[in-house]
Amino acid sequence: MKMRTRRYEKKIGMWSIAAGCLLFGSGLFTAASALAAPPATTQDMLYSDATVIDGTGAPPRPHQDILVRGQRIVAIAPHGTIPAAAAAHSIDVSNRFIIPGLIDSHVHLETPPNNQQARAVLRRDLYGGVTAVRDMADDLRPVAELTREALAGEIAAPDIYYAAFVAGPSFFKDPRIIATNLGMTPGRSPWMQAITRDTNIPEAITLARGTSATGLKIYADLPPDLVAKLAHEAHRQHLLVWAHGVVFPSSPAQVIASGVDVVSHVCYLGFQHDTVIPALYEDHARVKETLFAKEGDDPLVGSLLREMKRRGQILDATGRVFVGTDAARVVDPTVPMQRCSGALVTRLTRQAWRTGVAISTGTDGIAQYDHDWPEVDDELLFLARDVGMPPLQVLHSATLVH
Repeated sequence: MKMRTRRYEKKIGMWSIAAGCLLFGSGLFTAASALAAPPATTQDMLYSDATVIDGTGAPPRPHQDILVRGQRIVAIAPHGTIPAAAAAHSIDVSNRFIIPGLIDSHVHLETPPNNQQARAVLRRDLYGGVTAVRDMADDLRPVAELTREALAGEIAAPDIYYAAFVAGPSFFKDPRIIATNLGMTPGRSPWMQAITRDTNIPEAITLARGTSATGLKIYADLPPDLVAKLAHEAHRQHLLVWAHGVVFPSSPAQVIASGVDVVSHVCYLGFQHDTVIPALYEDHARVKETLFAKEGDDPLVGSLLREMKRRGQILDATGRVFVGTDAARVVDPTVPMQRCSGALVTRLTRQAWRTGVAISTGTDGIAQYDHDWPEVDDELLFLARDVGMPPLQVLHSATLVH
């Protein structure tokens, strides 16, 4: 079991103590494995008498000792039961909690590109306990370099996993696209491709893979047959697939049926109520909230959520965006409205949780470097306070669901 102070690895995980000042590899040793640990050396550190929360939803484990050698956890066992700990340098962490490192599953680091801000945000996130982020489509030239620097330990940053982006040609007039394709024709860069029926989809996915992306983001303005073909080919080439909950004009049901791995923005599931899905993302249509059940769970959205659960798909709810916009509009009514109200997003996220859909903790924010805490804290608060998820379940979403 490996311990890293600078980065999260998906297969290893991470642990943090207090506000992320100590980060550990995942998995827990038993007392028996602690007894089998090699003799301590002068390089060993013993974190003594902690309360460990493993992120699985299991109850906290009080009075645990954690023996660390270099970048590896040697043992975790009840306080005072690790014989090899006698020669280790001991740090008393009683009355503190150790949790897995947090994951922000929806960030935008380089839209528009700003390396100075991105590095400041990543540093703040790491020391705020965030040990992995999923970048959901930006200018991948600087994102790839940030990823390399994080892996090499050259900058203080979480590990970065990022997506290449596909959409219909009509979307590529968006100012954000122009900013993230400087020097390239929008729609023709390997990291942001315009897809038509004439596109060689295997070649397009190969180009996306060439950016070292770990996922493909299917965004907007694509019919359902192309969404399905893109998802199938991406999976064939060993890329994960992340998509908006509606890829206008493809309905939520069609997006889910395409087999994507992650569905972003619970709000967008509400478009299933539309008789005709808006043709373009750029139409900025809002969800017709009057069509939902007046109280309790919404049956139509419920059918979508049950299918997501059956398929093992993750919901990237991004509730803080919608709740935060509503709060901002109370202060300043000129703030643009989102496609859904915060109240509806809260209701649908609660329904998803009760249905048993896995929920991640994406924030969908272009983070501000002067924000005191990582934006993921806002999403944790949304899930606990607004949705009503128990804290241990919130930590499970924030640490093991990605």
